[in-house]
Amino acid sequence: MFQRIVAASSSPLEVAAIGLIVAAKFGLPLLIIPFPFAAGWANFVLDGIDGDLLIPLGLPDAIYQPVDKLSDWVTYVAIVIVAYRNEWPTRRLMLGLFLFRSVGQTGFLLTGNELLLAFFPNFLEPLFLVTASILAWERVIRHLPDWQARGFATLDRYRWLIGTVIVVYKLQDEYFTHVANIDRSEFFERLLGG
Repeated sequence: MFQRIVAASSSPLEVAAIGLIVAAKFGLPLLIIPFPFAAGWANFVLDGIDGDLLIPLGLPDAIYQPVDKLSDWVTYVAIVIVAYRNEWPTRRLMLGLFLFRSVGQTGFLLTGNELLLAFFPNFLEPLFLVTASILAWERVIRHLPDWQARGFATLDRYRWLIGTVIVVYKLQDEYFTHVANIDRSEFFERLLGG
Protein backbone atom coordinates (compact mmCIF):
# COMPACT_ATOMS: atom_id res chain seq x y z
CA MET A 1 0.00 0.00 0.00
CA PHE A 2 2.72 2.50 0.98
CA GLN A 3 4.62 1.83 -2.25
CA ARG A 4 1.74 3.43 -4.17
CA ILE A 5 2.02 6.56 -2.04
CA VAL A 6 5.79 7.03 -1.73
CA ALA A 7 8.46 7.38 -4.40
CA ALA A 8 9.23 4.13 -6.22
CA SER A 9 12.89 4.49 -5.23
CA SER A 10 12.07 4.44 -1.49
CA SER A 11 13.51 1.44 0.34
CA PRO A 12 11.39 -0.65 2.73
CA LEU A 13 13.20 1.04 5.63
CA GLU A 14 12.33 4.48 4.25
CA VAL A 15 8.71 3.40 3.78
CA ALA A 16 8.62 2.19 7.40
CA ALA A 17 10.11 5.50 8.59
CA ILE A 18 7.48 7.42 6.60
CA GLY A 19 4.74 5.30 8.17
CA LEU A 20 6.06 5.89 11.69
CA ILE A 21 6.43 9.65 11.21
CA VAL A 22 2.94 9.97 9.72
CA ALA A 23 1.53 7.87 12.58
CA ALA A 24 3.30 10.18 15.05
CA LYS A 25 1.85 13.23 13.26
CA PHE A 26 -1.64 11.93 14.01
CA GLY A 27 -0.96 10.21 17.35
CA LEU A 28 1.01 12.93 19.10
CA PRO A 29 -1.80 15.51 18.85
CA LEU A 30 -4.09 13.11 20.72
CA LEU A 31 -1.62 13.14 23.62
CA ILE A 32 -2.20 16.89 23.93
CA ILE A 33 -5.49 16.11 25.67
CA PRO A 34 -3.91 14.43 28.74
CA PHE A 35 -0.50 16.16 28.49
CA PRO A 36 -1.03 19.69 27.12
CA PHE A 37 2.42 21.11 27.81
CA ALA A 38 4.69 18.17 26.93
CA ALA A 39 2.70 16.84 23.98
CA GLY A 40 1.94 20.34 22.71
CA TRP A 41 5.62 21.24 22.49
CA ALA A 42 6.63 17.81 21.15
CA ASN A 43 4.00 18.16 18.44
CA PHE A 44 5.25 21.68 17.61
CA VAL A 45 8.80 20.34 17.15
CA LEU A 46 7.62 17.39 15.03
CA ASP A 47 5.50 19.68 12.87
CA GLY A 48 8.54 21.88 12.31
CA ILE A 49 10.80 19.09 11.05
CA ASP A 50 8.44 16.52 9.54
CA GLY A 51 8.65 17.86 6.00
CA ASP A 52 12.45 17.84 6.18
CA LEU A 53 12.21 14.15 7.07
CA LEU A 54 9.28 12.88 5.02
CA ILE A 55 10.01 14.44 1.64
CA PRO A 56 13.66 13.25 1.44
CA LEU A 57 12.45 9.78 2.52
CA GLY A 58 10.24 9.71 -0.57
CA LEU A 59 6.83 11.10 0.41
CA PRO A 60 5.80 13.39 -2.48
CA ASP A 61 4.93 16.98 -1.59
CA ALA A 62 1.49 16.45 -3.15
CA ILE A 63 0.82 13.79 -0.48
CA TYR A 64 2.72 15.54 2.32
CA GLN A 65 0.72 18.79 2.17
CA PRO A 66 -2.75 17.29 2.78
CA VAL A 67 -1.34 14.89 5.41
CA ASP A 68 0.28 17.84 7.18
CA LYS A 69 -2.87 19.97 7.09
CA LEU A 70 -5.09 17.12 8.30
CA SER A 71 -2.74 16.32 11.17
CA ASP A 72 -2.64 20.04 12.02
CA TRP A 73 -6.44 19.96 12.18
CA VAL A 74 -6.29 17.03 14.62
CA THR A 75 -3.94 19.17 16.74
CA TYR A 76 -6.38 22.09 16.70
CA VAL A 77 -9.30 19.85 17.70
CA ALA A 78 -7.25 18.49 20.62
CA ILE A 79 -6.42 22.05 21.70
CA VAL A 80 -10.09 23.05 21.72
CA ILE A 81 -10.96 19.89 23.67
CA VAL A 82 -8.33 20.76 26.31
CA ALA A 83 -9.59 24.33 26.56
CA TYR A 84 -13.23 23.27 27.02
CA ARG A 85 -12.55 20.23 29.20
CA ASN A 86 -10.46 22.32 31.60
CA GLU A 87 -12.86 25.28 31.38
CA TRP A 88 -10.14 27.69 30.35
CA PRO A 89 -11.31 31.33 30.26
CA THR A 90 -9.82 31.53 26.75
CA ARG A 91 -11.86 28.59 25.42
CA ARG A 92 -14.24 30.67 23.28
CA LEU A 93 -11.33 32.64 21.81
CA MET A 94 -9.58 29.35 21.05
CA LEU A 95 -12.72 27.95 19.41
CA GLY A 96 -12.95 31.10 17.28
CA LEU A 97 -9.29 30.83 16.26
CA PHE A 98 -9.86 27.15 15.42
CA LEU A 99 -12.80 28.01 13.16
CA PHE A 100 -10.85 30.87 11.57
CA ARG A 101 -7.89 28.63 10.68
CA SER A 102 -10.24 25.84 9.55
CA VAL A 103 -11.56 28.16 6.84
CA GLY A 104 -8.05 28.55 5.44
CA GLN A 105 -7.24 24.86 5.75
CA THR A 106 -10.46 23.77 4.08
CA GLY A 107 -9.91 26.29 1.29
CA PHE A 108 -6.35 25.05 0.81
CA LEU A 109 -7.39 21.39 0.75
CA LEU A 110 -10.10 22.14 -1.83
CA THR A 111 -8.10 24.48 -4.07
CA GLY A 112 -4.41 23.87 -3.32
CA ASN A 113 -3.98 27.66 -2.98
CA GLU A 114 -1.42 28.21 -0.20
CA LEU A 115 -2.34 31.89 0.08
CA LEU A 116 -5.50 30.81 1.90
CA LEU A 117 -3.29 29.50 4.71
CA ALA A 118 -1.53 32.87 4.89
CA PHE A 119 -4.84 34.78 4.89
CA PHE A 120 -6.16 32.61 7.75
CA PRO A 121 -3.09 32.29 10.00
CA ASN A 122 -2.78 29.74 12.77
CA PHE A 123 -2.94 31.93 15.88
CA LEU A 124 -4.46 29.06 17.90
CA GLU A 125 -1.39 26.88 18.38
CA PRO A 126 0.96 29.63 19.64
CA LEU A 127 -1.74 30.88 22.04
CA PHE A 128 -2.18 27.33 23.30
CA LEU A 129 1.58 26.79 23.75
CA VAL A 130 1.94 30.06 25.66
CA THR A 131 -1.05 29.16 27.84
CA ALA A 132 0.15 25.60 28.50
CA SER A 133 3.65 26.90 29.30
CA ILE A 134 2.41 29.51 31.78
CA LEU A 135 0.14 26.95 33.46
CA ALA A 136 2.95 24.38 33.63
CA TRP A 137 5.26 27.00 35.15
CA GLU A 138 2.73 27.88 37.85
CA ARG A 139 1.93 24.24 38.63
CA VAL A 140 5.23 22.39 38.23
CA ILE A 141 7.91 25.00 38.95
CA ARG A 142 6.21 27.29 41.44
CA HIS A 143 4.02 24.52 42.99
CA LEU A 144 1.15 26.91 43.57
CA PRO A 145 -2.16 25.42 44.70
CA ASP A 146 -4.09 28.00 42.67
CA TRP A 147 -1.85 27.51 39.62
CA GLN A 148 -4.64 27.71 37.05
CA ALA A 149 -6.10 30.98 38.40
CA ARG A 150 -2.63 32.51 38.66
CA GLY A 151 -1.68 31.28 35.20
CA PHE A 152 -4.69 32.89 33.58
CA ALA A 153 -4.15 36.07 35.62
CA THR A 154 -0.64 36.23 34.13
CA LEU A 155 -2.01 35.57 30.66
CA ASP A 156 -4.58 38.34 31.16
CA ARG A 157 -2.07 40.79 32.62
CA TYR A 158 0.25 40.43 29.61
CA ARG A 159 -2.42 39.80 26.97
CA TRP A 160 -1.39 42.70 24.71
CA LEU A 161 2.27 41.75 24.76
CA ILE A 162 1.49 38.06 24.25
CA GLY A 163 -1.03 38.82 21.51
CA THR A 164 1.37 41.13 19.69
CA VAL A 165 4.21 38.60 19.81
CA ILE A 166 1.90 35.83 18.55
CA VAL A 167 0.57 37.95 15.67
CA VAL A 168 4.03 39.14 14.58
CA TYR A 169 5.48 35.62 14.87
CA LYS A 170 2.65 33.99 12.91
CA LEU A 171 2.50 36.63 10.17
CA GLN A 172 6.20 36.21 9.41
CA ASP A 173 5.83 32.43 9.68
CA GLU A 174 2.89 32.33 7.27
CA TYR A 175 4.72 34.68 4.88
CA PHE A 176 7.89 32.56 4.78
CA THR A 177 5.96 29.29 4.59
CA HIS A 178 3.00 30.03 2.32
CA VAL A 179 3.70 33.24 0.38
CA ALA A 180 7.45 33.42 -0.29
CA ASN A 181 7.97 29.64 0.06
CA ILE A 182 11.44 30.30 1.44
CA ASP A 183 13.28 27.92 3.74
CA ARG A 184 14.25 29.97 6.81
CA SER A 185 17.70 28.42 7.17
CA GLU A 186 18.49 29.27 3.53
CA PHE A 187 17.11 32.80 4.02
CA PHE A 188 19.30 33.50 7.04
CA GLU A 189 22.30 31.89 5.35
CA ARG A 190 21.88 34.26 2.39
CA LEU A 191 21.16 37.20 4.69
CA LEU A 192 24.36 36.59 6.64
CA GLY A 193 26.41 36.07 3.50
CA GLY A 194 26.83 32.30 3.78
